[in-house]
Amino acid sequence: MIATYWLEHAWLGQGDVVGGVVVTIEGERFSEVRTGVATPPSGARRLDGLTVPGLANCHSHAFHRALRGRTQRERGTFWTWREQMYALAGRLDPDGYYELARAAYREMLLAGFTSVGEFHYLHHAPGGTPYDNPNAMGLAVVEAARDAGIRVALLDTCYLGAGVGRPAEGVQHRFSDGDAESWAGRLERLEHTAGDDVVVGTAVHSVRAVPPREIEVVAAWARAHEAPLHVHLSEQVAENDECLAAYGVTPTRLLDEAGALGERTTVVHATHLTDTDVETLGRRRAFACFCPTTERDLGDGIGRSRELRRSGATLTLGSDSHAVVDPFEEMRAVELDERLARQERGHWSAAELLVAGTYDGHRSLGFDDVGKIEVGARADLVTLDLATPRTSGAGASAETAVFAATSADVVQVVRDGRVLATADDARAVGEDLAAVISRIWSDA
Repeated sequence: MIATYWLEHAWLGQGDVVGGVVVTIEGERFSEVRTGVATPPSGARRLDGLTVPGLANCHSHAFHRALRGRTQRERGTFWTWREQMYALAGRLDPDGYYELARAAYREMLLAGFTSVGEFHYLHHAPGGTPYDNPNAMGLAVVEAARDAGIRVALLDTCYLGAGVGRPAEGVQHRFSDGDAESWAGRLERLEHTAGDDVVVGTAVHSVRAVPPREIEVVAAWARAHEAPLHVHLSEQVAENDECLAAYGVTPTRLLDEAGALGERTTVVHATHLTDTDVETLGRRRAFACFCPTTERDLGDGIGRSRELRRSGATLTLGSDSHAVVDPFEEMRAVELDERLARQERGHWSAAELLVAGTYDGHRSLGFDDVGKIEVGARADLVTLDLATPRTSGAGASAETAVFAATSADVVQVVRDGRVLATADDARAVGEDLAAVISRIWSDA
């Protein structure tokens, strides 16, 4: 299949926005990219507005989508929020998980995300008994992503305990394989699901939930299979305190000593870091995935994004708990949070944030050929309306995409050369979410 588009304005993955871009797509990839074409050529499909590459949601817990509007009703902390999340986790089975994940992924696709990293730890039946297929829940996630139309990196998570030196408790038994060797054995059975639209990756939930020797097993598996490795890191001060008390080192140093930090590693949140932690993550050329809308929703704090960048780490972005699903809000929040913390503007350029949200994000998930509009890349296009109340008058620029637009301004999403979402789908996506989430809570 060959398709040609004329893009009124486009950010190609680097530099400034350019006008009059013709792209030809053969199969799933760009075969031609021409700039400076003033009018659409014959037969080309016209995309008015501003088009950017597909965006990557690098940290997702799909089932958290059912918490939106509920966990915000009471005062509390991350730890009180977690109890509400556990209550939800306790009532999902593979069928319900599939329905919720599919609906959540449809929302992400409509917002402009063409790939998602699913940090997946809801593995087993209530009580911790494996399903007949021990990967039933993970396969439900993969099927949901494929049916929704979004690529997925299934970051299968090793989650063994309730805290340092404490076994799994309550609903956490659903998360645990008992030890990392058993986790790895189960993961081996998932490898056949990998393909152009699915990466089978790895994750360590946290240094609280996985002891150092078990982290070494996960890191070794990831290296042997050249797989992404993601890990929650220093999201809460209490995690740092617990790690220091038990091991005498920060979580970052513990991960480094366990061989878990490297160029395929993504540390998620990385909110409460020492200067040495920042230097270590940069030296290891790790990715740092910030999730600003969740971090502010949970009161986590503001991470040191620019210092991490200067150290050599690479910024990526995720929506995590899906309190908000909007890649443009995640991008601008990085800069705006820095302004609040430092009382100064201009820490991140719009182009840098777009790179974090597109190309670098996809790389961190194992999709190395996505996130730029260039010959040979996978053909993902996200088009923004420049005539909405939010974008009108702002002009066609990277700054408009990052600092003015919202997911509501996305009018069309192309993934691998196929139109998979348009603004006309919004009502149906909303109705699907409402029906699925209502069923989950009505069963409580």
